[in-house]
Amino acid sequence: MKVSDIVKLLKLKVIGGEEGLDNEVCGGYTSDLLSDVMGNADEGQVWITLQTHRNVMAVASLKEVAAVIIVKGLEAEENTINQSNDEGIPLLSTDLEAFELSGQLYKILNP
Repeated sequence: MKVSDIVKLLKLKVIGGEEGLDNEVCGGYTSDLLSDVMGNADEGQVWITLQTHRNVMAVASLKEVAAVIIVKGLEAEENTINQSNDEGIPLLSTDLEAFELSGQLYKILNP
């Protein structure tokens, strides 16, 4: 499944990194601790977080995640969006809570 498929199915808003919408997704990871993501997220996963600062994209790039989804209707900082565009890693948003979004993503990826 591609990031673009997840965007459509979960009605996510694309706020940056559009060139990465064809990235393949192999799973998901939900965490707000950057050190946890650095130690445990896998390449190709979608990272769900409430963090909005630029360091999110640095970790996303390091771990080669397929996309980052910001929850709770929070808005990414401008430099985070710019970094998303530079890295080609989609930065997405939703009004849903992390728990609800994680469950929906799990159902989509594990029918």
